Amino acid sequence: MNTALIILAAGQGTRMKSDLPKVLHQIAHAPMLVHAMKAGQVLEPEKIVVVAGHGADQVERAALEWDETALIAHQSEQLGTAHAVAQAGSHLDGFEGDAIVLYGDTPFIRPETLEQMTKARAQHDVVVLGFEAKDPGRYGRLVMQGDTLERIVEFKDASEQERAINFCNSGVIAAPAKLLFDLISEVKNNNAAEEYYLTDIIGIARAKGLSATAVACDESETMGINSRAELAQAEAAFQTAARNEALENGITMHAPETVHFAHDTHVGRDTIIEPNVIFGPGVTVESGARLRAFSHFEGAHVSRGAIVGPYARLRPGAELAEDTHIGNFVEVKNATIGEGSKVNHLSYIGDASIGEASNIGAGTITCNYDGVMKHRTEIGNRVFVGSNTMLVAPVSLGDDAMTGSGSVITSNVPDGALALARARQETKPGMARKLVEMLKAKKKKKEAK
Repeated sequence: MNTALIILAAGQGTRMKSDLPKVLHQIAHAPMLVHAMKAGQVLEPEKIVVVAGHGADQVERAALEWDETALIAHQSEQLGTAHAVAQAGSHLDGFEGDAIVLYGDTPFIRPETLEQMTKARAQHDVVVLGFEAKDPGRYGRLVMQGDTLERIVEFKDASEQERAINFCNSGVIAAPAKLLFDLISEVKNNNAAEEYYLTDIIGIARAKGLSATAVACDESETMGINSRAELAQAEAAFQTAARNEALENGITMHAPETVHFAHDTHVGRDTIIEPNVIFGPGVTVESGARLRAFSHFEGAHVSRGAIVGPYARLRPGAELAEDTHIGNFVEVKNATIGEGSKVNHLSYIGDASIGEASNIGAGTITCNYDGVMKHRTEIGNRVFVGSNTMLVAPVSLGDDAMTGSGSVITSNVPDGALALARARQETKPGMARKLVEMLKAKKKKKEAK
């Protein structure tokens, strides 16, 4: 069965107190909208329609950055959820398959839950996602008769008996696309808010003799984000789940509560992650690596057996081969470090490649930027770079080459050569004492005035 996703992302989110559209606020370094889009990928949707409103241009850019095939519908007026879904109709005209309505500010619907909904759709015309609420509050109630969903009752319209129900409506709905839009076309706005509610389609469907049911999920999946406090709670919930998953997958963390993952972090088994390690987006760590305390990773690949940190920073394009060592206060950006090579102390390696079994001394900097252009540094195999060497790119060091400490290398160094590029030292006996005495006398004279 073909599937289309309709993701509602038009709201402003006034409680966020932000100029940014609500669905673009991030959890684990990805907009909430992207989390919703990722969840739906398990269904291999033929079409994804994002309904944008407030900040539509920004929402569109975020959606297309994640999936360039996404379609954008516009809701210029916010007239309710049924009205929002209706805006997707032109993109799904003639679509033969199911449509599932998701919400850009409800980022934690699990792929497994969506699969359960599609299975239920094989037996029923309309499927709603519900949850058992610890505190039902003002949620809409799902009135069930066996496995049949009879109706959805809004809290304000519910009887005391109906308010006692704790099986609540998440808003997520699945139905054949044509049926969904047919039902929406009959929704009225004769309510206090004068809005068109998507929940009304259940009563319309049942009146037509169509079948409806509800699939249950954990309440945590339906967490909606409407404020900064709820955004912080959502971040904490994501991190807790990610840490638990990492531990279950064979990753050692000495203080898991201090490790922060991104939405797309991949870490192999038998990796050790020390306290206070932060992952930005786009990081892959292979099995058996060790990530030492207070290190930061973004857009980087770390191979088996590598050791990184403490206090290291890997920026986008950092590629570490097996058994490499990146030490304290080392930054690597857009650079490949060959197998067994070491950059252990206080260095910056940017726009560079380092071969195998090379050693980069403390304080080494690849001077890659001339104020206008970036340039590359190429370092071969088994190279020894002395401490405090400045490598002024573009420059290359051949295999088995060496630089003397304190050198400023501006020309290529051939294989096996030693490069020394520093001023000759001059030693003047007794001059240090004479200089100090001269300065003291000058200071005393100044103080006497």
